[in-house]
Amino acid sequence: MAIKVFVTGGTGFVGANLVRLLIQKNYQVRVLARNYSNLNNLKNLDVDIVFGDLNDTNLAEKMRGYKILFHVAAYYSLYQIDKNQLYNSNVLGTRSILKAAKQANVERIIYTSSVAAIGVKETGEIVNENYQAPVDKIIGHYKKSKYWAEQEVYRAIKDGQDIVLLNPSTPIGPFDIKPTPTGEIILRFLRRKMPAYVNTGLNLIDVRDVAHGHILALEKGKTGQRYILGNKNLSLKALLDELSLLTGLEAPERTLPIWLPLTFAWMEEYVLSPLGKKPGIPLDGVRMSKKPMYYDSSKAINELNISYRPIRDSLQDAIDWFVNNGYI
Repeated sequence: MAIKVFVTGGTGFVGANLVRLLIQKNYQVRVLARNYSNLNNLKNLDVDIVFGDLNDTNLAEKMRGYKILFHVAAYYSLYQIDKNQLYNSNVLGTRSILKAAKQANVERIIYTSSVAAIGVKETGEIVNENYQAPVDKIIGHYKKSKYWAEQEVYRAIKDGQDIVLLNPSTPIGPFDIKPTPTGEIILRFLRRKMPAYVNTGLNLIDVRDVAHGHILALEKGKTGQRYILGNKNLSLKALLDELSLLTGLEAPERTLPIWLPLTFAWMEEYVLSPLGKKPGIPLDGVRMSKKPMYYDSSKAINELNISYRPIRDSLQDAIDWFVNNGYI
């Protein structure tokens, strides 16, 4: 008999890649999707889709009979206007799904957090799972919501639930349907709409390696532990140079002083947004870029035995997916 797994967020970037891998490994998959979700990432897949929301009162019934829960779903936005939805989905939604999993006698839960919940050091140095930024130093409501969602997870663990936490860094690769902020960087580069860049850095990982990390966490992860899933620390300039090598397009050479996008983003969010104009650059996103977001994933390598594919290959696959799906 195939092991039955329940997945939230299966229509999204990480979730869709996870669902594909679970099917390949002969798991029986049920996906929770909202009534208005874009289901393109699940097209032609052998999955059972049930419709609902993380805060529904009947989640336990939808989950009953499933041994494993992958709670991947999260609301992502860096805009101030989405504050309430961030906490409702990411914090209250996590509390709700964990409660339902307990009622449904789910045996093991893999919770997809984010390096956002860990934060960064003021010095900009590389950090691992042992570091935790004070919550008042974590920038933006998205990152804070992921921190508070982790606190819900730790409470559930203390109450007896078997949960492993995963903290992916910045995934890239196929099925970036929305796309993600990093996908947007790739697209802006491909569309030649990135004449300059800010001095920042991030950690990249192939989204398929993130999915593989979820399976490894199920098999080898320790209850109550969190594992950073991240591959390569790169400056934004180095990322753009990689894209240039792959595409033959010229990488920008000019840097932007941080005050310029800060001023522009502040004007959009606090002046134009109340007038009905959707902001193009989130203020919190610019504020985050003031410090490089570098992480050490040695723990996942040593304890989960995860391996990573070359980032250049991942970038090429991301480019190909965007091109083949009409984004360019």
